[in-house]
Amino acid sequence: MAAQDATTSALDAHGDARKRHVAGQPNGTFVPVIPRVPDEKEKAKHKTTSLLQTLDDYEFIIAPLIFTALAFFTRMWKIGLSPIVTWDEAHFGKFGSHYLKREFYFDVHPPLGKMLVGLSGLLAGYNGSFEFKSGETYPEELNYTYMRVFNSAFGALCIPLAYFTAKELHFKRPTVWLITAMVLCENSYTTISRFILLDSMLLFFTFTTVFTWAKFHNQRHDPFSPEWGFWLMMSGLSIGCVCSVKWVGMFGTALVGLYTIEDLWNKFGNLRMPKVELAAHVGFRVVGLIILPLMVYMFSFWIHFLILENSGPGDAQMSSLFQANLRGTEVGKDSPLEIALGSRATLKNMGYGGGLLHSHVQTFPEGSQQQQITCYHHKDANNDWFFYPNRDEPLFDPEAPLKFVGNGDTLRFVHAQTGRNLHSHQVSAPVTKSDYEVSCYGNTTVGDTKDHWIIEVVDDAASSDYSKIRTLTTAFRLKHADLGCYLRAGNVNLPQWGFKQIETTCVKVNKPRDVYTHWNVESHWNEKLPPGDPGSYKSPFLRDFVHLNVAMMTSNNALVPDPDKQDDLASAPWQWPLLNVGLRMCSWDDETVKYFLLGNPLVYWGSTASLGIFVAMLAWYLIRWQRGYDELTWAQVDHFHYSGIYPVIGWVLHYLPFLAMARVTYVHHYYPALYFAILCAGFIVDWYTRALPKRVQWTLFSVLYAAVVGLYWLFRAISFGMEGPNQQWSHLRWLEGWKMADE
Repeated sequence: MAAQDATTSALDAHGDARKRHVAGQPNGTFVPVIPRVPDEKEKAKHKTTSLLQTLDDYEFIIAPLIFTALAFFTRMWKIGLSPIVTWDEAHFGKFGSHYLKREFYFDVHPPLGKMLVGLSGLLAGYNGSFEFKSGETYPEELNYTYMRVFNSAFGALCIPLAYFTAKELHFKRPTVWLITAMVLCENSYTTISRFILLDSMLLFFTFTTVFTWAKFHNQRHDPFSPEWGFWLMMSGLSIGCVCSVKWVGMFGTALVGLYTIEDLWNKFGNLRMPKVELAAHVGFRVVGLIILPLMVYMFSFWIHFLILENSGPGDAQMSSLFQANLRGTEVGKDSPLEIALGSRATLKNMGYGGGLLHSHVQTFPEGSQQQQITCYHHKDANNDWFFYPNRDEPLFDPEAPLKFVGNGDTLRFVHAQTGRNLHSHQVSAPVTKSDYEVSCYGNTTVGDTKDHWIIEVVDDAASSDYSKIRTLTTAFRLKHADLGCYLRAGNVNLPQWGFKQIETTCVKVNKPRDVYTHWNVESHWNEKLPPGDPGSYKSPFLRDFVHLNVAMMTSNNALVPDPDKQDDLASAPWQWPLLNVGLRMCSWDDETVKYFLLGNPLVYWGSTASLGIFVAMLAWYLIRWQRGYDELTWAQVDHFHYSGIYPVIGWVLHYLPFLAMARVTYVHHYYPALYFAILCAGFIVDWYTRALPKRVQWTLFSVLYAAVVGLYWLFRAISFGMEGPNQQWSHLRWLEGWKMADE
């Protein structure tokens, strides 16, 4: 017994034995058990299991790091291979140059993305002197590669955003990886991110909007907490940024808006919620999702105006008073302040995006067939008019004492280049048939009272004395003395025979607040009058902000297909989800590095098919629910609602408007909608594989991973650059519209 105790004590001391009760032995009797030493194979297995467990525990760090590294590689590898201005780099590179030279320009897109392009040029040491002509080779002193890398970083950061968004939508891990891989290996996303364009920034802020919305939604059970408030404000900030890059961002705003309306409606129906708490929910959302985005959007324009302090090519889109405050402008420069008979001047329409009253020797092809009157944004001598007495008064005498022009005066306006009178009559306007036509007729001696116009002052930024109209500061209307109609230049463009210039008519309805009937004197010449300084009056920011946004909207709506020209790059929206067509981004000769804008076939066709499958699923479950089947838990319904329905709504909001738009459309307009289709595809795969055995799940996902990556690699040349004869990629031309190779 003593020997047994000694043995047991020794084993216990070394920690190499365990005690166990042995059946059939007296109570309290234990025998030592010496563990077996594992062999090398078991040790290796243990190490592997430990490694896998570690990778599993830290997947939330390791996976996004790997995906992000791959994202930066695919978006930036060989990014400087093509040394020529490619596709829309001709536009957005030029806009970046204007910021560096601080010249005012006009474009249909908000300024944030273009300011970031300008910032990339500044960081690259670019001075803004290059013209960015399409197809032209970049000069050695312009580090275009740096500018492309700067822009591509936004595209690369979309990949980790996709990863974390999928996690916030509560997809299982293989689905999160699939969604991230589909964004990473989407060829069109890779290609569009590798140039000096706005699309990578648009996609980045679209991704941040969805991510911040998902984060905020997941805080719904802890309202008014710091995290809840933070993600609400981040959603508003992201909405403001995406709308400040392109107006397509408004569709993402609509998605968050619909979610907010539903959320508040549900809270409104909760009778147990105190009214003060409900009011607080409404107030927080008004501040976070309306006021904050609007402030961000307006701030981008404030910076835009602050930077672009010099006169530039976009001046004519702005009000005369705004132009007069630009450095180097000719508007208002040394112009006499007060207008007199005999003065030569240009008349600016004060409507949003309004042009200068214009005439040229061409005549109307129908109607009166007299000389055309239009509104024109570009400055030339055909915009000049003389202020002359009406026909009931003596002819203008240059030697007579000065007679100033004021409110209520009846005048004639004589076109300086042709000597004809601004005229109207009871002939329908060429496009707006409800208005009267305005033409140029007669000369300084030949004419009638239909050449008479009465000045009606609306406002004056310089004085309350309307007895004299002033350069830039006086807003006035021109009323036809015989017909009682008002000179108006709206947003209607004439056909090609009118050079697409703005139709100018005499509107019969008297609407004093219609700014398209308001005019001011922009430039003024009169040797008998001393030079003034009308530019000392500042144009209010809010007025300039509204003016520029309406001008952008008007110009954007005017981007309609020209039936007289064939646009080989344009495409119809129905072609996009089917991947029916691609887009050549540059010249297709053998010496040029060629890029073809086309998506990964599996990503496109799979995501498009998933939309149809989802609609069928929704119909199926609704019918089953109506028939009394209770097969889904509330957790499943919630997941179906927020992780399935909302991505589909996002796709609808970003895609369907293009079907109704009259403007010209291109394949890249589909890219924000594609992201929501990818999320829908992830939902479908996640939903139908969740109940499968783990081994079957991983087998299916492995096949999908391999297919997505394999097709991306197969089509890699269209993204990274095709060198040499294009016929070597003819095997990739699966469809007729994929013109990466000539037949």
